[in-house]
Amino acid sequence: MQQLLAAFDPLDPFGNITIKWDVISWTPDGYVALVTMNNFQMYRHIMTPGWTLGWNWAKKEVIWSMVGAQTTEQGDCSKFKGGNVPHCCKRDPVVVDLLPGVPYNQQIANCCKGGVVSSYGQDPSAAVSAFQVSVGLAGTSNKTVKLPKNFTLLAPGPGYTCGPATIVPSTVYWTKDRRRKTQALMTWNVTCTYSQFLVSKHPSCCVSFSSFYNETITPCPSCSCGCHNKDKCIKSGSKRATSVGVNTPRKDNEPLLQCTHHMCPIRVHWHVKQNYKDYWRVKLAVTNFNYRLNYTQWTLVAQHPNLNNVTQVFSFDYKPLVPYQSISESNYHPMRNVMEF
Repeated sequence: MQQLLAAFDPLDPFGNITIKWDVISWTPDGYVALVTMNNFQMYRHIMTPGWTLGWNWAKKEVIWSMVGAQTTEQGDCSKFKGGNVPHCCKRDPVVVDLLPGVPYNQQIANCCKGGVVSSYGQDPSAAVSAFQVSVGLAGTSNKTVKLPKNFTLLAPGPGYTCGPATIVPSTVYWTKDRRRKTQALMTWNVTCTYSQFLVSKHPSCCVSFSSFYNETITPCPSCSCGCHNKDKCIKSGSKRATSVGVNTPRKDNEPLLQCTHHMCPIRVHWHVKQNYKDYWRVKLAVTNFNYRLNYTQWTLVAQHPNLNNVTQVFSFDYKPLVPYQSISESNYHPMRNVMEF
């Protein structure tokens, strides 16, 4: 129960990543499955270097082949003689997406994006990733197949907790002309939810404030994001900032920060440009202090009692995120707002 509460996001209470396994055919010693990862989170996407999916087999299954993805290790396949060697023999395979540009015979729909997946609120059509896997030494019917277990998801770092695989009604497929439908032979789902506490006990960003009527800037508090790694920061203008490997993304998502008093990877500056009786106008500036990550598909979520009545925005896309409509309508004061970047 505590784990579910830690993963609850009040701004996106129904957000999760659902991993769906559709058995599309049985083989002499197993099955072929289409694995689809749907990101139903409104504003949290999976950025480069992409997702990493792992699980444990329930029996002694092997992966004969994959399309649209690959395992990071083959494992010990020495018991297989001749030229027919599995793609992976590990009991706990780890799968990653293929990079763009692979040959067409290695691709399927929604694959090969380097593991980058958009948030559902930003682009629903790009909030999906998929691959096909041929599993051997497994059950050959829905009565004998055993579901994989102990799923893990890195996207790209920690933060996600995955529940057990659960059998659900088989997925239905329509032909292109919409005149015939087929269905998967068996379908199971795995649901993964995000918790910031699993990533770090400290926030990942801070907010500073300034206004047109006051020359004083209210900065981010000291050590807003924790100062435990201050000895690993880079001084502004240092030659170390151009050293080899500084800008290389890391699987563990460990930041390499510019030295600041707040020691946050991201700072959001909120500057009130105008504040009248009927409306106010604010300029937001987002600064990246992390040398290792480029936030190319960033999403900024801000909660404010007036933001459901924004009238004009400049240089970025805006949409209201109102998870509890009835509560929001009773609390929000009708005041016009103008935002810009």
